[in-house]
Amino acid sequence: MIVIPENEFELTAIRAQGAGGQNVNKVSSAIHLRFDIQASSLSDWLKARLLHSKDNRITAEGVLVLKAQQYRTQEANKKDAILRLHAIINAANHVKPTRYATKPSYGAKQRRLESKTIRGQVKQLRGKIAAD
Repeated sequence: MIVIPENEFELTAIRAQGAGGQNVNKVSSAIHLRFDIQASSLSDWLKARLLHSKDNRITAEGVLVLKAQQYRTQEANKKDAILRLHAIINAANHVKPTRYATKPSYGAKQRRLESKTIRGQVKQLRGKIAAD
């Protein structure tokens, strides 16, 4: 698990969108998190992987921008933004193992062909009986 130091990202309080009653225009409870990937202390491999990901939250300059406004308090939105940043970076660090194509075994092929034959015979017996 990779943990990002607090001096590598910038948190800005902004006003949240959407309904909120009388308090919505007075309180800046949403958080904008900006994380410069190029200037961070991440490994070069991880930086390249993040920059080449097709995430629309990464700008052309290589800055990851997250907006957290799920919670009513600024503190909760800060925690949410930081957790989401860590989740994105840890997901980029995870490499899926390569998948090797496998073939069905000889027995599996035989069972499949046998079941097809039985199914065909059942359907054939449903036909009209020939009148002699």
